[in-house]
Amino acid sequence: MRFLLPACLLIAFAAHAAPQQDRTEELDSLLADKGLINQLQQVRQTVVDRTSDLVVTAIGFLGVPYRRGGNTVETGFDCSGFVRAMYNQTVGHLLPRRAEEQAAATQKIDRSELKPGDLVFFNTMRRAFSHVGIYVGEGKFIHSPKPGAQVRVEDMSGSYWQRRFSGARRVQAAQGEINANTGD
Repeated sequence: MRFLLPACLLIAFAAHAAPQQDRTEELDSLLADKGLINQLQQVRQTVVDRTSDLVVTAIGFLGVPYRRGGNTVETGFDCSGFVRAMYNQTVGHLLPRRAEEQAAATQKIDRSELKPGDLVFFNTMRRAFSHVGIYVGEGKFIHSPKPGAQVRVEDMSGSYWQRRFSGARRVQAAQGEINANTGD
């Protein structure tokens, strides 16, 4: 009697799962026939690689001094110059120069959807999207904060950043980049 209920549950689960498994196998077969599984895996891996590269590259610039209007390691970086340089150097994607232009040129996402490599924007000058950084994961972002400071990682849950959060954005790969990576 003790094994009857678990056995019944197992049989019911198996009966329910079988049609779903058949549909999944059919879909996998269709995608494989069209060659789409390989293409999707390549695009996914490219995005993962580039995101990891972007965050690793950005971390390599910790300590570079802030400089208003700066966009190179030699001159120093302001916030948008840092983001622009990281994306151009790592992904080969040239973002607009100013933080508010970067916000306008990228896809709006919810804060809960943030992934490493996404952009985070803050209102630090009494206007939305006046400051930008790169999300690195676990509620942290890397940025070039202000005169007299250096590129650093900060926690978005700190009261200063929490009060000033303007939004999150995702940089979309250009169609040509996707096609180059999938062979299309």
